[in-house]
Amino acid sequence: MPLSEDYAQQGYAISQPLLMEQECDALAALLSAQHGLADDQAGSRQLLQHAWCRTLVQRLQQHPTLTCLLPPGLVAVQCTLFEKSLDRNWLVALHQDLSIPVVARVETPALTSWSCKQGGWYVQPPLSVLQGLLAVRLHVDACGPHDGALRVMPGTHRLGILDHAARLRCQSAQAAVLCPVVRGAAMVMHPLLLHASSKATGNSRRRVLHFLFGPAHLPLGMAWPGRSTD
Repeated sequence: MPLSEDYAQQGYAISQPLLMEQECDALAALLSAQHGLADDQAGSRQLLQHAWCRTLVQRLQQHPTLTCLLPPGLVAVQCTLFEKSLDRNWLVALHQDLSIPVVARVETPALTSWSCKQGGWYVQPPLSVLQGLLAVRLHVDACGPHDGALRVMPGTHRLGILDHAARLRCQSAQAAVLCPVVRGAAMVMHPLLLHASSKATGNSRRRVLHFLFGPAHLPLGMAWPGRSTD
């Protein structure tokens, strides 16, 4: 099944490797040298400000495997590094990604759950905005069953924003699917897809570059960091 059909039906799709081994080695070395995390950090949200990261975005947008999912109207609005290992380990309960980064706070009842993370504003926008987003999780390292791979509930991206009771109903109605990803490949997912991850139990190091793509312009006076309002 083509990647775009998997994504439309299931809310996620896993690609073949997009980067070669030597490219992954170079990227891993760059992350270690320039973007090392503190012991209490699971990740860093600010990578898109770096030239190498913006170049990598262009590479993803132009890759034949992803062009069907990344139309010209979508732009990269955030890149987050997640690193998981036995030394830097965590679990995440079943959830949807409902917050987006914005340049400044806007006072309107349509925008909720404001928070500040790493010096930037985050907010939960209306469903219509969330439905237009897409995430590309590029795996710098292989991620197998023991490395904290994501577990997802296929098709739940079509259910809208789910409250706690609705998430519990989904859990009781279907089993989550484990999503191992080979090195250099990407998992493309809808932010509204219910997903979770366990702690790593192996001895590997799992680094993921999580790119968020969205429309160039936002409604309600919002703007992506680094971009102005229309």
